[in-house]
Amino acid sequence: MRLVTWNVNGIRACTKKGMIPWEAVPGSDIVGLQEVRANLDQIGHLAEPEGWHASWFAAEKPGYSGVAIVSRTKPDEVVEGLDEPDFDREGRVLSARFGDLLVVSAYFPNSQELGARIAYKLGFCAALERHLAAWRARGCATVLLGDYNIAHQPIDLARPADNEQNPGYLPQERAWFSRYLALGYRDVFRERNPTLAGAYSWWTMRGGARARNVGWRIDYATVSPDLVARVTDAQIHPAIQGSDHCPVSIDLA
Repeated sequence: MRLVTWNVNGIRACTKKGMIPWEAVPGSDIVGLQEVRANLDQIGHLAEPEGWHASWFAAEKPGYSGVAIVSRTKPDEVVEGLDEPDFDREGRVLSARFGDLLVVSAYFPNSQELGARIAYKLGFCAALERHLAAWRARGCATVLLGDYNIAHQPIDLARPADNEQNPGYLPQERAWFSRYLALGYRDVFRERNPTLAGAYSWWTMRGGARARNVGWRIDYATVSPDLVARVTDAQIHPAIQGSDHCPVSIDLA
């Protein structure tokens, strides 16, 4: 089973470039999308793609945020949001249960310049922790697919020293990520590639950053500890175009 996460930076813009997100990574079975930035009535046939099952959760604000899960198998259950209105109105979390596997597509808030939204972001992270814990208490293993908007370690961005006070690399954000991993969740890509530099999933569209690979690793597929033994591969796909992010995938036996 291949699970993929991709911030498409607007699904309409992505598809206009000729890229169908759930077809981008060969062999995909479950695809979590972030920053869809569209309501169902704006995406036509994409809302129910042939041969797939699709669930969408839009923000109240038009053209903003939004997440989706597209899968070859119909989920047994789909849950929109975190049951917390402050976060749910921004369309940031969608969960789909496949038997005893819970797959979550999450678009973490940007902490913004000078940390203007850091309290909101940390509140979101805490709510997401509770969400995952509740499902694990029900006997589900979890995969958290998403744009976390956090580069966890210096190896996860090209210029760490220049970004210590910038959103996505603030000490509070990195500390939360460390806390999350301390709870037992696993960043399987980094575990498999502990010293691999230059493995990024997002590049600013300014200054030819992508061509020069001046990027950040802020998109992840992390798993609960009971799934680690089933992970057979973890990849980043920088050659796939269509967004300022690229897809990230894991394979489960």
